[in-house]
Amino acid sequence: MFFTVLIMVQLIVSWFILLFRISANSSPFHGDVAGEGTSGTNNLWQQGSRHTVPQSTTSTVTVNPDEPEWKETLNASSAATLFQRCLLREQELETPIRFSMDLASDVGDREKAVLAFYKIKRTKWAAPLHCVLGGDAAIGDGVSRYFLSFAMNALRSGFSIHFGNADVTMLFEGQKDHLIPCASQPLLDSDLFMMAGRMVGHSFIHGGPGLAGISPAVVHVLLGGQLETATLVLEDCPDLDQRNTIHLLEGINELSEDQKADVNSLTDMWELPRLTDKNRRYLHQQFLQHAILGRTSSQIKQMRKGFKETGVWPILSERRDVAEAVFPSGKEVICSPQVMIDHIIWPTESVDEEDEDYSLETRAKVGMFLQQFIETAPAVSRLNLLQFWTGWEVLSGMLKVEVVRGQFPKSSTCYMCLRIPGHLSTYDDFKQALEASIGTWDTGFGLV
Repeated sequence: MFFTVLIMVQLIVSWFILLFRISANSSPFHGDVAGEGTSGTNNLWQQGSRHTVPQSTTSTVTVNPDEPEWKETLNASSAATLFQRCLLREQELETPIRFSMDLASDVGDREKAVLAFYKIKRTKWAAPLHCVLGGDAAIGDGVSRYFLSFAMNALRSGFSIHFGNADVTMLFEGQKDHLIPCASQPLLDSDLFMMAGRMVGHSFIHGGPGLAGISPAVVHVLLGGQLETATLVLEDCPDLDQRNTIHLLEGINELSEDQKADVNSLTDMWELPRLTDKNRRYLHQQFLQHAILGRTSSQIKQMRKGFKETGVWPILSERRDVAEAVFPSGKEVICSPQVMIDHIIWPTESVDEEDEDYSLETRAKVGMFLQQFIETAPAVSRLNLLQFWTGWEVLSGMLKVEVVRGQFPKSSTCYMCLRIPGHLSTYDDFKQALEASIGTWDTGFGLV
């Protein structure tokens, strides 16, 4: 009898242990907490999507297990980072994309190399990027940042290629923060707007600069919005003569005969009804839509196609807060002096002072000169400094400063380290040397 009871107790204990193991293995958090993957490929699009993501010290957001984490994360910057990591990890074993540029060549030849690179249709834009700068010993991530910054700067400011009588080919025209695609058939036939879409998407994948200053109406349509729901403003019209004519239709003031003739000249050209007392508001809206979006619809479609090729369409079409960072306003491109200063690791007392080239007092003085330059220099000089320092105009980490022996300031962009000579005893000497160096950021760095 005793042995029978003992056997029954053992069976009951074994049964409870089995139930406990089954319950533990079926837990929705099993594997994720211990760092185990859900598949052999370690796909981040699926992994981590079941976590509870902290958004602040006081609140959490429970993530839908059927959605990738970048959709559920409230912070736009975090969502973009998650998406980029997913895309890069998926293609990290693909054949690297290689680009080479000869820094000894003129700007036009370097821009042609960029055009040739992005004119090629690829299917794996998130593959590893390997860049080589001919005539410069620099290697590493800083070279890739330099390449992306150079390419996006050319896209914004124009390429040194000739179509017609223009010395510079602009893909976007108009005023700052109201730029629209250039209504040029040769540019469209050359697939340059598809190339532009690839450039923007590729830069986003690697955390590079966005395309600043584009009209919000163009961005709205580019990302899938309807023409009818785009918010159009007069400043979006790049042609000043047409803008003045459209402006005549605002308000209720009586138009002169000459003004009516100007309006009817546009109606005839764009095949719209001629001006009457009843269709004034209608013509005003039609003029805006045609001048801004009607003549550029093919360019926008081509750019969207290039955009989709890079694989970034899902997040930019669904997360408009992320899209705003890819298409920032012009004033958002250049960080404020205080933000830049807050990201600098200033020279401090070293454990091994004998290994330093200059005393702490000298290093502190150079630091004060640098802070004064950042606080007082014009925005364009501050942008040049950031590009010289990091390889592009994106402030994406802490900036290091070293005071060393040498003639002019140099930078190690891979480590985001600015190396400033300690012999510069006055601010005027410091400013002159720094401006001479940062003015040449697009010709190389001089360091490996």
